[in-house]
Amino acid sequence: MANFSKPTGPQFSVDVYQNEFLPEGGRDVNAIVTVTATGGGTAAASVSPGGGSAAVVLMLDCSGSMDYPATKMRGAREAAAAAIDTLRDGTSFAVVAGTHVAREVYPRGRRLAVADSRTRAEAKEALRGLSAGGGTAIGTWLRLAAGLLDSADAAIKHGILLTDGRNEHESPEDLRDALEACAGRLTCDARGVGTDWEVKEVTGVASALLGTADIVADPAGLAADFTALMERAMAKEVADVALRLWTPVGVEIGFVKQVAPAVDDLSGRRTEAGPRAGDYPTGSWGDESRDYHVSVRVPEAAVGREMLAARVSLIVPDPAGGAPTTLSQGLVRAVWTDDMAMSTSINPQVAHYTGQAELADAIQEGLDARKSGDRDGATAKLGRAVQLATAFGNADTAKLLSKVVDVVDAATGTVRLKAKVAEADEMTLETRSTKTVRVKK
Repeated sequence: MANFSKPTGPQFSVDVYQNEFLPEGGRDVNAIVTVTATGGGTAAASVSPGGGSAAVVLMLDCSGSMDYPATKMRGAREAAAAAIDTLRDGTSFAVVAGTHVAREVYPRGRRLAVADSRTRAEAKEALRGLSAGGGTAIGTWLRLAAGLLDSADAAIKHGILLTDGRNEHESPEDLRDALEACAGRLTCDARGVGTDWEVKEVTGVASALLGTADIVADPAGLAADFTALMERAMAKEVADVALRLWTPVGVEIGFVKQVAPAVDDLSGRRTEAGPRAGDYPTGSWGDESRDYHVSVRVPEAAVGREMLAARVSLIVPDPAGGAPTTLSQGLVRAVWTDDMAMSTSINPQVAHYTGQAELADAIQEGLDARKSGDRDGATAKLGRAVQLATAFGNADTAKLLSKVVDVVDAATGTVRLKAKVAEADEMTLETRSTKTVRVKK
């Protein structure tokens, strides 16, 4: 592990957990890379340009369905007001009302306001005038938010998006294009309120924009959720952090996944960064720790050989276009041995997160099978999910699963599908299926 962080900002460390020993002819190398940022927490301390400054846009669904029941629209207004109260002085912000078009509610004029007592009061007054009516086109909301944030001289550019319905007024291709256009310009947390929205749309927004996704089934919970989201956004200090993976000649990359606090495959988001190197985006950071699973395939080698399988660096770009700053670095190794015990031992961190990724897949596949009427397939997959959640100590997921299936034997994954399942329970399980528990190191 090496640490290259500047002393004025959070200190980053990279720790690599793996079994580097391979049998003769072995090629697959897996490692868990733990990235930790510590020592931040002040608005002025940051490695990123612009200090610890932030800019935030709230995107509120104001489509007609937000009036059914009226508590959704009222909850959205109250949540936005609570988030605005949480803004740190000096933070640039705006509020966007989203229907089949996007409209800036505050401050208007395609600009951002700067948070102080006056602008907070003005913004909350503008919220009182919001009413429901129209359709839903999430891509247009995101494009407007990104455009507003482009004008901000801020280290952290973040969005919080709330919707209660399906994205019916633009095509899936339009939303995909919008997400591609916004990627790298902002991070975004997405929330679905009620039970009439599409889980894969909301989680897709969060995944593409390196944020979080969740359900708030009861609108009364929106204010507390938005307050927590804004507190986390205000705690971010370093933006545009990337995991750079360099591999020697002959090494193939299998995948790069975030595995804690949630599973998110970053493999398809690689951007080339020179010979045999590529960058994988991780978004913005405060004081926190995340785990990544790196899998590579090395050339075959004889017993006794050693090689560097990959070098993992944490980098932030230079705003002037120069060389990026390296925050920390770790090495993934491969050593060939004829010691069977050494080469067949599975590293506990790798085993844990492999199981967590399988758990997320089993839940998604089980719920999809249930929706399609494949009861046998749903029972098998959700049973496997119960077994994995129990084995890996994922108590929250096990509790959510118990609302969808009757557990006969958790250890063996023997379950029965419930005859009736509350829609909110099923959607909560699907939305939170990728959340993981950390392995004890």
